[in-house]
Amino acid sequence: MARIAVIGAGMGAMATAARLAVAGHQVAVYERGATYGGAVGRYEREDFAFDTGPGLLHLPAVYRDLFVKTGKRSLEDCVDLVQVDPAVRHVLPHHGIDVTLPGASHGGVAAALDTAFGQGAGERWNALLGRARDAWDATRRPLLEEPLPDGARQALGGDPYPALRRSGLLRRRPPTLSEVADRELGGALAELLTGLVRTYGIDPATAPGSATVLPYMEQTFGSWYVRGGMRALATAVYERCLERKVVFTFGADVREVLVRDGRAAGLLLADGSEAAADHVVCAIDPRQLPAGSLPWPADAVPARGADVPGRITLLLALRGARPGTAVHRTLVHAPGTQVTVLRPDDPATRPDAEHEAVTVSAVCGPGAPEPAELLNLAEKAVQGLRERLLWQEVRTPADVEAATGALGGAVPPPALAGAGGRLLHPANTTAVPGLYLAGGWAHPGGGLPHAGMTGALVAGLIVEGAEFRGSQ
Repeated sequence: MARIAVIGAGMGAMATAARLAVAGHQVAVYERGATYGGAVGRYEREDFAFDTGPGLLHLPAVYRDLFVKTGKRSLEDCVDLVQVDPAVRHVLPHHGIDVTLPGASHGGVAAALDTAFGQGAGERWNALLGRARDAWDATRRPLLEEPLPDGARQALGGDPYPALRRSGLLRRRPPTLSEVADRELGGALAELLTGLVRTYGIDPATAPGSATVLPYMEQTFGSWYVRGGMRALATAVYERCLERKVVFTFGADVREVLVRDGRAAGLLLADGSEAAADHVVCAIDPRQLPAGSLPWPADAVPARGADVPGRITLLLALRGARPGTAVHRTLVHAPGTQVTVLRPDDPATRPDAEHEAVTVSAVCGPGAPEPAELLNLAEKAVQGLRERLLWQEVRTPADVEAATGALGGAVPPPALAGAGGRLLHPANTTAVPGLYLAGGWAHPGGGLPHAGMTGALVAGLIVEGAEFRGSQ
């Protein structure tokens, strides 16, 4: 039985801790904040409740596997997980287009797109997602289910998306996602693809065509909501950790990873105490630790952090009942930005049936809307929004940084193949034996499912050693 110290109590950290504890190890989690869950937070006021981080779950199989591997009770026994259907509503006010896409129906999606964008739009969309499936199949295991091998940036640096080539067109580089969208979809329909990808914090103008795997993943595996809010998922994972005898220490500010005899030996805390360990798992952005406290080369620390955007979010308390025709998730597409509007049909989020809790968010960066503009765009999705508004809370990246410690409130995107490997994240192993990386800033990147995958990868590397190659 090894002693394992985990830095941070986010979803990747807890997924790692639960898997290591069930393997018989003694696991202690050190979290600088007052609670678990990292970015998966909750805000409550006057009997309204809001998710302050992810509002939906994609690839629920990641957490189903976590619960199967760490205890007797399944994920569905621990949370009320429901698939969102319709899957998404797209509003393009500058084109006069408003289209709602069903979930789990390629034919239904094609028919809806034909009606909104003209005959043939659905066929073009499904053909593009068919090519995205080829990219998914080519990279799913090395990108999501296996530790990054040596030379990964070269091996995964080529774009696996089989973009259509125009006769006579010679290129010195693969097309960007924006170019794929323009060529293979065209017109307003292209904005659906680029807008969906932009919500992940990825710039379509520089992203590779492999970013099409993100809408492919959503349409194929669906979008899921946990009743009571996504915070309930974090609580379920936390409680699973407690069942497995994981020990949590909150308010524990880690100052340094201790290295003795050439390998990780524990943690130095801000109060001067030491926590001895045989293995250390850093499950936060390593830049949160004091400069010089990380015993590996600077180029192994995520250098992209300064370029990774955060999000601005409005939490809206509305008077009046949620209409029965309301869609859970709406994307409002404006030039250069997309606004996500979430309207869960969940009694746990509102005082009573005569009120509604709505969350509105957008990725920050050049051209990002200010709160007033964000509210104007949200009104395209929620009729009579301003007249119904009781109060609002604005959460900026600075608020996210204060709550979670994420520098600049940055939200790491999922890893992608292509682009010369620049959209990959640092490997789960480091140059220091016994020191590992988990969570959204490590391979395979950010987002609920990807963070959960780091738990399986790091636990496998610690339990089985360097020969671990992922689940079969």
